[in-house]
Amino acid sequence: MPDSGDVHPVKASQRGDSQVRVYAVQPRKGATPDEIVTGFLEAMTSDDSNFATARSYLAPETSKRWRPEASTTVLAAAPDPGVPILGGRDKPGMSYPLLGRQIAAVDAQRAYQPVTPSDYRRTIHLSQQGKDGEWRIDSLPPGLLLGASDFERNYVSVNKYYFASGRSVMVADPVYIRQRQDPVTRQDPVTQAVSALLEGPTNWLKPVVESRFPTGTALKGGTRSLTFDDRNVLKVPLNERASGVGRSQCTRMAAQILFTLKDLSSSRVEQVELQRRDGSQLCVLSSGQAKEYAPDHAVGSPDNQYFVDKEHRLALLESGAAESTEPRNVPGPFGDGSLPMGSVAVSRDERTAAAVSRNAASLYVSSIVNGSELKGEVVHSRGASAANRLSAPSWDGRGDLWVADRDPENPALMRVPDGEDTPQDVRIVPGLDGARIEALRVSADGVRIALLLTKDGRTTLKIGRVERQGPADDPVVTVTELRPAAPQMETVTAVSWAGPSRLVVVGKESGGVQQVRYIQTDGSTTPSALLPGLNQVRAVAASDDESKPLVAFSAEDGIVRLPAGANWQTLVKEGSSPVYPG
Repeated sequence: MPDSGDVHPVKASQRGDSQVRVYAVQPRKGATPDEIVTGFLEAMTSDDSNFATARSYLAPETSKRWRPEASTTVLAAAPDPGVPILGGRDKPGMSYPLLGRQIAAVDAQRAYQPVTPSDYRRTIHLSQQGKDGEWRIDSLPPGLLLGASDFERNYVSVNKYYFASGRSVMVADPVYIRQRQDPVTRQDPVTQAVSALLEGPTNWLKPVVESRFPTGTALKGGTRSLTFDDRNVLKVPLNERASGVGRSQCTRMAAQILFTLKDLSSSRVEQVELQRRDGSQLCVLSSGQAKEYAPDHAVGSPDNQYFVDKEHRLALLESGAAESTEPRNVPGPFGDGSLPMGSVAVSRDERTAAAVSRNAASLYVSSIVNGSELKGEVVHSRGASAANRLSAPSWDGRGDLWVADRDPENPALMRVPDGEDTPQDVRIVPGLDGARIEALRVSADGVRIALLLTKDGRTTLKIGRVERQGPADDPVVTVTELRPAAPQMETVTAVSWAGPSRLVVVGKESGGVQQVRYIQTDGSTTPSALLPGLNQVRAVAASDDESKPLVAFSAEDGIVRLPAGANWQTLVKEGSSPVYPG
């Protein structure tokens, strides 16, 4: 038995190797019903053109109706054909139950939606076809049916990018495309990603984002491959719908493509050239020019780490500081002990902070770059105990401050415009159905919010869409269409944004131990997203820059940091509430 080293989870069904390819096999003459069902399920995992081999297991009329691109049902393991049932006079043939445990679904927009793991049971029916009486499938569930390992082998997550409504800030919209050539369109991954972008945002995100591409814009007909030249320039030919756009709009269109492709291709995208249908140039945009549309472009890349020290003061540990570097307290009332604090949030420009008092009754805002005096409280809670008062605050990318009052008698989600104006209640539609907001984190783009919701002793993670209506200087703000982000977890302890469409989550699955892992905002995850173990984690913080280390508070180890490729390192033995700006 080893007596050192990290502990890693082991799955009974190993993750599919992305380099492994499955080549489907045509049904043999005289194949039995068992062979037809097994062969068809295997053929669905292959890349053959238009799923031609999989269709060879279907009756002719069934093959015409089957649309594998319409949806994908993802099971924890490959579907298991049950014991067949022989049909009667009214419906001759044989029926096979397909059994498994469903964990997710992917719709026609390529959007992934996790579900609470539940038993899956559908039926596949076979009948004898033609004069030779060959067995073929004449009824089956819609779309594709894949086990998780086959799904991970065949598909890859990519962020499409659109502009936040009324703003020049990019918002990530994650979808899944084929890792290699798409069987239906025959497009390579780069072309699939651009095509998905041109199709528009997914339904969930659509109300709060805008595409700069004119309606109906698509790739020039017949385009199946987009390649980079030796200078990493990508030329993208568009159809006639885009031919008349002006230069300003065109550069924003190119920015959407640059952001979408920046993490997909192994060859770094340095420049995008958009072309008219006739091959003439519309515009050119470099990756450096596109940076002005990043969510944090106005304040740079905030990556300093902050925490509440043992004296309940706000302390700063500068980015890149050595392990031996002592943290320093910030200037002003938050750093000199005037306000003993319990939790804190630092604005994205790192000039202002918001702090909740130790008893969680009051929220204050103050400068952290000069020695100004502490102003009056911004929000007050009348909850009977600290656990029933204010949550930790969070700043969005617009400079607004968010906090939740957990008072059972008067619960509220509040937004403080510019961190100093009159607090405004934020409605949640539909309501929380008795759940209480335990914690919240708003995304850098300001259009999504992560909520930890407690009900019946269980805390779950949901993502909501932040909608604004009315005048820009005084909008009515609503959080709508909450959706589960980690349904596989029995309870979630802490959450932080960790990039444009990624969260770092602390929680545990049913019957499991606490774990720290990355989860996409669409709820998808991979075994590689599981991070090294850490005991008794109470809080976690991540930068929007995914290269920066995670920071966490462990009741056992204090304030700790996780650099890339290393294990957790203790920074300060006593402290709490670690945060990055935001």
